[in-house]
Amino acid sequence: MNPNNQQVPNGLPPTGVQPGQEPFQQPQAASQMKKHFNVLIIPLVLFVLFFFGALGFGVWAFGERNTFKNETDKIVAKEVVLTEQRVKSEKDKEFVESEKRPTKRYTGPALYGSVELEYPKTWSAFITEGESSTPIDGYLHPDFVPGTRSGTSFALRVEVVQRSYDSELKQYESKVKSGKLAITPFRAEQVPGVLGARVEGEINTGQKDIMVLFPLRDKTLKISTESETFYGDFNSIILKTLKFVP
Repeated sequence: MNPNNQQVPNGLPPTGVQPGQEPFQQPQAASQMKKHFNVLIIPLVLFVLFFFGALGFGVWAFGERNTFKNETDKIVAKEVVLTEQRVKSEKDKEFVESEKRPTKRYTGPALYGSVELEYPKTWSAFITEGESSTPIDGYLHPDFVPGTRSGTSFALRVEVVQRSYDSELKQYESKVKSGKLAITPFRAEQVPGVLGARVEGEINTGQKDIMVLFPLRDKTLKISTESETFYGDFNSIILKTLKFVP
């Protein structure tokens, strides 16, 4: 009989196994171990990805916060500087305006209409009276009065000229037609009974002037400023205090 075909009688242990011994069991299959490994590695990979993702987000957020803080600090610092400059400018303006008060007063000869007006006390005046062609010829300017040939745009000119009111207005007609000047009716607050004219524009070449003219008997009274810088004083001080006897 072929020993490979021997049969094991029922109730007897397999060949090579002693009575009382457990039969030898084969190790787990490789596929089962791989499945168990995959179950462990997937959560680990997810954890690592989440950790580095969170770390990267934290670094980015920190950088953005610093950038935002730096930009905010720059904006705040700029606003502080602008506010300080604005406050200083306002204080400077207040000081300049306060220095103008109280004002000085000019009163002209009765022979030429007793022209009277006030002007800032920080201005100086150079006024001649009694000349034949210009009985009153005045130049007023802050601090000191420059020479008449200096090219200065004077803060204030006060004139009484030996020409009629109509002839004075007539000389501006061409500039009105060309659009360089505008003429409107005007009355001084202190002398509402006399109708005059307000002339604005390029009275003198290259300048933006304002002039008011009034008939003064057979003469003409002319009050003017030759610079935009002095428009405020001209309107709020000079014209509001202007008086004369027609």
